[in-house]
Amino acid sequence: MKRRPFALYTMMALGYAFLYLPIVSVIVYSFSGSDRATTWGGFSLQWYAALARNEQILEAAQRSLIIAAISATAAVALGTASGLALSRFGKFPGRGILSLMNSAPMVMPDVMLGLSSLLLFVGLQQLFGWPERGMTTITLAHITLTACYVTVVVRSRMTSMDASLEEAAMDLGAKPWRVFFVITLPLIAPALLAGWLLAFTLSLDDLVIASFASGPGSTTLPMLVYSKVKLGVTPEINALTTIIVVLVAIGVSVAGVLMHRRERKLARSES
Repeated sequence: MKRRPFALYTMMALGYAFLYLPIVSVIVYSFSGSDRATTWGGFSLQWYAALARNEQILEAAQRSLIIAAISATAAVALGTASGLALSRFGKFPGRGILSLMNSAPMVMPDVMLGLSSLLLFVGLQQLFGWPERGMTTITLAHITLTACYVTVVVRSRMTSMDASLEEAAMDLGAKPWRVFFVITLPLIAPALLAGWLLAFTLSLDDLVIASFASGPGSTTLPMLVYSKVKLGVTPEINALTTIIVVLVAIGVSVAGVLMHRRERKLARSES
C-alpha cells in the first residue's frame, strides 16, 4: 500500500519544525523587551544595543572567528595534500598510517582529543617553552580536528573526478605542479570551498577541545556562552545567536550560488 503524499508532507513538516522552531524562537525572543530570555515583553532592539556594548562577548566572538578562519585555511591546505596523496599516488610507504591519522579524529571523542592536545602542549612547553596555552594552542588543536574532514571531502571529489584530464595534460608536456594548478585545482574548487566552510563551522562550534587547549585570556565564544548558560541565559545571547544565524545563512547561500554557477559553467563547457 502506497503512502499518501499528505502523510509524507506532514512528517516532513514535523521534522523541519522539530529542527528549526527552536532557532526561530531564539530569533523572535531576541527582539523582546523583557529581561528574561524566554519571555515576550514587546518589540525592542535594546539587547542588540546591549550586545554592541558588551566587550567581553565581542572579544570572544572576534577571537573565535580568527581561530576558525586560520584553522579552516590550514585544514584546507593539509586536507588537500592528504586527499591528493590518498587518491592519486596509489600505494606508498606510510599510506596506512596517513589514512588512520585522518580517520582517528573523526571517531575519537572530543574529550580524548582535548586531553591528548593538553598533554602534548604541556609537554612541549616544559621541554621548549612553547607554545603558551592560548589562541595558538586552540588553533593547532582545531587544525588537527578539521583537517581530516577536509581530507574526506577532497578525497571523494578526487576519486570521482576523471583522471584522464590530468594524464592528457602531462602527456602534452605539462609539469605536475602546472597540472595541479591549471587542471586539478579548478575542478576541486567546490570541494575546497565546502571543506573550508565545514572546517570553519566545526572550529567555531567547538567547546570541549577549546576548553582543554585554552589558557588565561583566550576564552572562545562557545566557552563564554556555556559559562553564561550555567548562570542563566540572558537576552544578549539570543541577539548574538540571531546575528550568527543570519551571517551563516548568508554565507551558505552565497557559497551555494557560486557553486551552482560554477557547475553550470562546467556543464556548458563539457557539452
